[in-house]
Amino acid sequence: MNEPDALSPADTFRQEAQELLEQLETTLLDLVDDPADRDLVDTAFRGLHTIKGSGSMFGFDRVAAFTHHVESAFDSVRKGHSAPHRELFAVALGALDVMRRLIDTPDQDTGDEAHHLDRLRLVTDAAAPTPPQAGPAAGAKAEAGAKAAGAVTYRIRFRLPRNAMVMGTNPLLLIEELKSLGDCTIVALTDDIPPLEELDPDECLLGWDAVLTTEQPRSAIDDVFMFVLDDMKLEVSRIDDLGDGKRLGEILMERGDLKPAELSAALDRQKPLGTLLVDSGTVSPGQVASALAEQHHLRAESDPGKAGAKSQASIRVTAERLDGLMDRVGELVIAQARLKQLTAASDDMNLRSIAEEIERLAAELRDTTMGIRMVPIGSLFGRFRRLVHDLSRDLGKDIRLTTSGEETELDKTVIERLADPLVHLIRNCIDHGIEMPQGRIDAGKSVSGHLHLAAHHSGAQVLITITDDGKGLDTLRIRARAEENGLIGPGAKLTESELHQLIFSPGFSTATEISNISGRGVGMDVVKRTIDSLRGTVEVTSTPGQGTKVTLRLPLTLAIIDGLLVRVGRGRYVIPLAAVEECVELTAAEDAHSRGRSFLNIREDLVPFLRLRELFASRIAADPYQKVVIVSSGDLRVGLVVDQVIGDHQTVIKSLSALHADVGTFSGATILGDGTVALILDVANLIDFGQRQEERLQAS
Repeated sequence: MNEPDALSPADTFRQEAQELLEQLETTLLDLVDDPADRDLVDTAFRGLHTIKGSGSMFGFDRVAAFTHHVESAFDSVRKGHSAPHRELFAVALGALDVMRRLIDTPDQDTGDEAHHLDRLRLVTDAAAPTPPQAGPAAGAKAEAGAKAAGAVTYRIRFRLPRNAMVMGTNPLLLIEELKSLGDCTIVALTDDIPPLEELDPDECLLGWDAVLTTEQPRSAIDDVFMFVLDDMKLEVSRIDDLGDGKRLGEILMERGDLKPAELSAALDRQKPLGTLLVDSGTVSPGQVASALAEQHHLRAESDPGKAGAKSQASIRVTAERLDGLMDRVGELVIAQARLKQLTAASDDMNLRSIAEEIERLAAELRDTTMGIRMVPIGSLFGRFRRLVHDLSRDLGKDIRLTTSGEETELDKTVIERLADPLVHLIRNCIDHGIEMPQGRIDAGKSVSGHLHLAAHHSGAQVLITITDDGKGLDTLRIRARAEENGLIGPGAKLTESELHQLIFSPGFSTATEISNISGRGVGMDVVKRTIDSLRGTVEVTSTPGQGTKVTLRLPLTLAIIDGLLVRVGRGRYVIPLAAVEECVELTAAEDAHSRGRSFLNIREDLVPFLRLRELFASRIAADPYQKVVIVSSGDLRVGLVVDQVIGDHQTVIKSLSALHADVGTFSGATILGDGTVALILDVANLIDFGQRQEERLQAS
């Protein structure tokens, strides 16, 4: 397997900047809702400061110059020179888009930088408060007092990796950025510099000691070194005692340059201070012991290694490497299934023991690898706050977005492919579903519309729901437009669920005019095709005048699942194990009795069942004792009649070819241990088929 090339410094900056921009967008949207939150203002300022410093370090000078002006606007708010208000933060959201473009295409010049800076200057000047009626001396004194009240002093020692300059890091820029945080005194450490004839000019051999007094939080210091933090040596400790009576030995010890034993040896020629004080009768031995204990405690608490031991190391890995690892694990699972099949026919107990151990290790490796690929869906939900904010402003609607289940995890591939469908669904809810403010008042609703995104696990599936409190779907209009487009015949009998599914037809739209948001009939078609490609389903429920709920049912992963291997005729098939509830026997008498009305009585509950032999047109005689596998999807259940239940099977999912894209009964295929192919049943599709069959029987 070819390893992907290492990221260049510019690509590393782009990745880090993208994460910072996403965090900034979330912070700015929070500020639009709550402009007076000073903690959020500080968070936004730190993010802008980090992007500016890092951009300058990696040669993105236009990004650094543009971000500097935005940062200055927030610095003005922090210092009280400008009042925090929604218009400033809305303009800053637009500035983020400019920063993204400057990072992605730094050589492209669209002229929008000057436009956004002019808007930023206007809103900043408009927010400037009226100066208080007080003398300049009083104002300066108040500002100095405020600064002193919130300032903290840190002792910092850092050494960059030797190859820092070769990798594009400029130490002078880091020092300047550190000094910009507050009052800073920096001294260079030259102990490691060799004689001139041995000096390598490409190596960074200096270290630095700094004392920094700043109002910024401790994390701001880490932000200065964020791109070299993993490879450098950084020690930071807080100096709580700012008294000017510290002895040289105390400072050397606090810095770690002098050990207590070495200081004691140097002071052996005089008695310790405690002994002198006790001998003079000034203090008692107990008081000295207590003071020494306090000194020891404070030193232990200020030990920078103590905090560092609690932190967890992390590593950034490219998506291509994760995909390659998943492919190798899939091949291992297939090989393990083959080994299991071979050992089943062997009497060698040692071989069986080894095969069982390999099976256990393969399963653990599979679960670990899949766990690495799982991503919280909150990372996706967070993107839509900006979308709702912009659409609400453009359409003149007041819409509140809420989310739940952000911690629900999905395979990263599923997360990446879900973005477009959710965008189309949210736009559709806002444009078609939620009424204008006056319309909501006339309907007896609150002026503010509500859109809710939720996610939760349901077996081997994740359910994502998009709910609005709008006017709901107009089924009469949907039917009329469907008949007009030839999708259904005039007067065709369709259930409400089937009518709702028509909105996902290609080219279907109920909009009376085309806008830049909707009306062309392509968005919902994209939703349906994408969810189908993910082996998921879309369900729509709507109540006129109350709102609409769209539910996406998606598999947890697209790679490997636990399956139940069954036989129908001569063919073998895999049923996803997470969808299986139980297996029961179908006797010949029950089979004959249920002809025409295929129902089983499972603990006083009638469950419809499908004969897979008939569905697959098998010509082989049925086994005398057939089995029914009860599967479920959500609240719906159906039984699948098979000839034999073979057992559990770790299933590596392989996609079907484009020629079989319309075959809804199967969601994929897998390779068995003997090299043959088994098709994977699409449980949701079969349940839907069984329910439709039940409805037809009841209608007849």
